[in-house]
Amino acid sequence: MLGRTGMAASVLGFGGSEIGYQRASQKSVTRLLASALDAGLNVIDTAECYDESEVLIGKAIGSRRHEFHLFTKCGHGPGWRADWRPASLLRSIERSLTRLQTDHLDLIQLHSCSLADLKKGDAIAALEQARERGWTRYVGYSGDGEAARYAIECGRFDVLQTSVSIADQEAVGLTLPLAAAREMGVIAKRPLANVAWRYTRKPAESYHEEYWSRLRALDYPFLKKDPEGAVATALRFTITVPGVDTAIVGTTKPERWHANAALLDAGPLPAREFEQIRARWREVAKPSWTGET
Repeated sequence: MLGRTGMAASVLGFGGSEIGYQRASQKSVTRLLASALDAGLNVIDTAECYDESEVLIGKAIGSRRHEFHLFTKCGHGPGWRADWRPASLLRSIERSLTRLQTDHLDLIQLHSCSLADLKKGDAIAALEQARERGWTRYVGYSGDGEAARYAIECGRFDVLQTSVSIADQEAVGLTLPLAAAREMGVIAKRPLANVAWRYTRKPAESYHEEYWSRLRALDYPFLKKDPEGAVATALRFTITVPGVDTAIVGTTKPERWHANAALLDAGPLPAREFEQIRARWREVAKPSWTGET
């Protein structure tokens, strides 16, 4: 259940960034999402700035809209240009509705809006106006750190989306307990830390590079196991974190989504294994290892 929204959310959700940024074909996205819905997926999360992701999703499963919860984000348009003006946010939401081929969203989120912009209140008010117009059922904040904490404390959001993984655990202490106390829904983004441990050399992509460096220092023994076992432990760690309702994983491959879903059949990690990962983080993590927005 996604917090006070009452939405029955699948533990594993689909994230739409990869299909947009990697320019997946419409045919492959249609096959991927149709098979995922058939298998029980009911959470799809995307954003206007993920290139053609919204269009691909709308064309693929717009006719099955009643079968899933649809989330998107606003505030960053193509090229990640930020614009937090209320009128711009409302136009963005209207575009998303058209691109996703729906008359309403289940959740619209401010996409990594800064603490300073959040405190102004205008951007939040725009989302509330969208809700009043019937464009969305709930409003949320997607981000990390002190901005995420303020989003919880201000009491105006229903859902928090934030980074939670074996390489990104700031939220476990900073925001998730407070979100749970406020009965907010929590979506974990990047639950697999971009599988950064698979690289033998430091990758060039910013998120991959940061997580790769952290994981080298953390040196978790389970990452030296078979690749599938490492993915299973990492993913199960995220869903075991108290307060996490659903974990969003992106892929362009239908078979990968099914493989990830199967890994969760074992359920949460045993308490001892979970605490070993947490203890290693507390031992090694540096103050600079903040949530990767």
